[in-house]
Amino acid sequence: MAFDLAVNTTAVQSGSTDGSSCAKPSSETNQERPKPCCVCIDEKVARDECMLMSADGPSQCAELIQNYKACMKGFGFNV
Repeated sequence: MAFDLAVNTTAVQSGSTDGSSCAKPSSETNQERPKPCCVCIDEKVARDECMLMSADGPSQCAELIQNYKACMKGFGFNV
């Protein structure tokens, strides 16, 4: 029994951490849509750091949270 598995190794090979190598616009089909972990890396890091380091995370980090949500929506994810 043989399986033909297509593996996207672009991000791994390039060593990119900004998500640019595996990110595609939301106009792509669902099969070609990137994984949520591969997009909006900088926005996610900024949001997470703010949430962890601030006393009142959600209210102090509202702009960063909105930036992350807008970025993810651009790739077809609703968070």
